[in-house]
Amino acid sequence: MASHGTVKRPSTTSTSPTLPTAHPHEPKDSTPRLKLEFSLCFPFNIPKTPEAAAARIIRNLSYYRLYYTLIIWIILFTTLLPERKLSLIFLISMTSLTCSLLAVMRSVPADSVVLQYKIIDRRLLLALLAIATMVELIGTRAAMHLYVTLACATPVILVHAFFRVRDDLCVEEEASAAGELVPLTKNTEPKLSDSV
Repeated sequence: MASHGTVKRPSTTSTSPTLPTAHPHEPKDSTPRLKLEFSLCFPFNIPKTPEAAAARIIRNLSYYRLYYTLIIWIILFTTLLPERKLSLIFLISMTSLTCSLLAVMRSVPADSVVLQYKIIDRRLLLALLAIATMVELIGTRAAMHLYVTLACATPVILVHAFFRVRDDLCVEEEASAAGELVPLTKNTEPKLSDSV
C-alpha cells in the first residue's frame, strides 16, 4: 500500500558499498574540510603599562557609562528606601526629568537652531542635572547616603574599568589604538592556493 502500485526496479549502474563512518552525521564526501580552531578570550586582564591602564579606564568609563550610572542609582535608591522618603521622591523626579529631557533632545532634528550651534550639549545637561540631584539630596539631609554610595561604588567601578577588556578581541592595548584585530578563528590547515 505504501508504494501505491509502483514496482521498484533494480539499478542498472553498479554502486560501490559505502564505508561506515565514525559519526552518522558526518558528511560522506571525500573533499577535505578546513578545521577551524576557536580562540577563547577572557574578559579580564591586567594592562601591561600604566599608559595602557589609563587608556583602558577612560575607554571603559565611556563605553560602560550607562551601566555604571545605573549601578550607582540602584545603590542610592536602595539606601534611601527605608529612611529618606522625601529624598527618594526627589531622586525619582530628577530621574524622570532627565529621561524626559534626553527624549526631547533626541526627538529634536539635528538641523534645528538649538542643536546646530551646540547651544545645549547633552553632557552639559546631564552634569547640571547630576549637580542639582546632589544638591537636593544634601538639602534633604541625605548627604551621608550619597557619600557612602559614591564611596562604595566608585572603587568597584574603577576596578572593573581597570581590568575589563572590551569584546573587540584586540591583540594588545597598543594594537587596539591602531585598529588591529585578531581573527575569530585560526586556520589549522594550509589553503589550497598555498600548495599550488
